[in-house]
Amino acid sequence: MSIINKNILLGVTGGIAAYKTPDLERKLTSQGANVRVVLTSSAKEFVSPLALQAVSGNPVSDDLLDRDAEAAMGHIELAKWADILLIAPATANFLAKLSHGLADDLLSTLCLATAAPIFVAPAMNQQMWHAAATQKNLVILQKRNIKLLGPASGEQACGDVGLGRMLEPQDIVALLNQGLPEPLLAGKTVMITAGPTREALDPVRYITNHSSGKMGYAIAQAAQNMGAKVILVSGPTHLMAPVNVTTIQVTSAAQMHQHVMEQVKHCDVFVACAAVADYRPMQSNSQKIKKNEQELTLTFIKNPDILSDVAHLPQPPFTLGFAAETQNVREYALSKLYAKKLNMIAANDVSDSSIGFNSENNALSVFWPQGEQILAMADKQQLALQLMQLVAEQLKS
Repeated sequence: MSIINKNILLGVTGGIAAYKTPDLERKLTSQGANVRVVLTSSAKEFVSPLALQAVSGNPVSDDLLDRDAEAAMGHIELAKWADILLIAPATANFLAKLSHGLADDLLSTLCLATAAPIFVAPAMNQQMWHAAATQKNLVILQKRNIKLLGPASGEQACGDVGLGRMLEPQDIVALLNQGLPEPLLAGKTVMITAGPTREALDPVRYITNHSSGKMGYAIAQAAQNMGAKVILVSGPTHLMAPVNVTTIQVTSAAQMHQHVMEQVKHCDVFVACAAVADYRPMQSNSQKIKKNEQELTLTFIKNPDILSDVAHLPQPPFTLGFAAETQNVREYALSKLYAKKLNMIAANDVSDSSIGFNSENNALSVFWPQGEQILAMADKQQLALQLMQLVAEQLKS
């Protein structure tokens, strides 16, 4: 779906991220959209109606009882005008109102009165995002086919760091251009591994890696949005599991291997996005290792190769592997593709600190036996959708 010539109703609620909305409005209009803005009363404390009106040239609405509208029913007029209703930022308070069907101001009334698809870009403190009430509200909204755009993770206005930041305007526009994904994976079961593993040295120490799990979780959300039944097997992360996704939490590579092999035979697609430790200590001490000697020698043994074991099943699912490399990315990725008999592999250069581990962005070089495609740097949610669309194309062919 392109937003060219689309009528976009931009709803702005009272969060600090509202200061970004003039830029968002400008980016929407520059893509050819017709934009009108609706402000809540609290939003006017963060952004000027005059600034928003100057960008689009259209008057800004903020009153449920509009005397200038036909029959004083501005909410009906706007609701019929809109092709898309975008709420950015969407505060925790507004998400709660939306999930419970309240209609006590112009914007919340529009949400009930419009037949247009509704997109929300959440923006709130990380603790508010993780709150049980917010998460339950999100489940309700997604069941109603209200599309979530974000949130992103990072430093917040209050000084906290975590999920809850509104996506940047350019990322919101890119996701709107993609629109609601077609159900290309409807009827399919997709299993995804995500995050790091931890291999215990003793009760208080372990070895691990820098994986945040963000890419795997984004793929799980993308697959679910495309109609798949999704099973996410996750190592330790600080991320909230996507709603309507079956999530299995594990710690070690051996645990991940066990859960994958128990269920993958019933899956159509397997995506090995987790950064699984290649080795584990031969012996994990039952008591804390004391600092007695100048040197400490540990012996490591190989962990099971989850991706290879899945790909070599008698009737394997479509297998997509990941290769996080610091050099010779294409060479190593192609070698892994053929050595492990994969259907597809997605490689990224983690030596670039702007993408990969712990970053909000990534860039992928995707290879399969009949071809390859470069997915340019983008937000991981956007990139995950592009990647799963490639998977769906290969499944179809």
